[in-house]
Amino acid sequence: MLRIIDPGTVKVAVVVALSCAALSGACASRGATPHPFPTPGSVSRPAASAPPPSEPESSRAAISEYDVVGTALDLRGVPYKNGGTDPGGFDCSGFTQYVFAKYGVSLPREVRDQFNTGTPVDRKTLEPGDLIFFTTTEPGASHVGSAVGGDEFVHAPSTSGVVRVERLSSSYWAPRFIGGRRVLSENR
Repeated sequence: MLRIIDPGTVKVAVVVALSCAALSGACASRGATPHPFPTPGSVSRPAASAPPPSEPESSRAAISEYDVVGTALDLRGVPYKNGGTDPGGFDCSGFTQYVFAKYGVSLPREVRDQFNTGTPVDRKTLEPGDLIFFTTTEPGASHVGSAVGGDEFVHAPSTSGVVRVERLSSSYWAPRFIGGRRVLSENR
């Protein structure tokens, strides 16, 4: 049976979700309990069934930032899970650690440690694949995602959310941005 969804209804659901998102917290992956991060039911995707990161997908000398971003985007819809490090559920730093491990890039487990990895990058010079950090549930780096390109990043947001893409310039994320790190520079 074909079900037709009114585009106006979808737009309202997205606006409501984004408005709620602006008022909620995000993952600290250190045991903090972030505020719920709502998602519109009609937009969620089924969880990805990617293989574990035991072997890097790339045997090439250079790692493409677009391959890394593609892998991260393929995981959209995977649920948030505090302490999660695989496609069964991710917290923010478990997500970035998993994605980069697929390409043989080892990242520390904790957000604060990932913030000290690689080369600092200014917001204006972020490139796809750069790690981006926010202060959310506690002072300092307490949330991490990965730049997709333009104004977008992909991350595992919080206890009631799923891996998704958001805008860095949103009223919630923009004031919480504290820095970027480039961990693929030696491979470019």
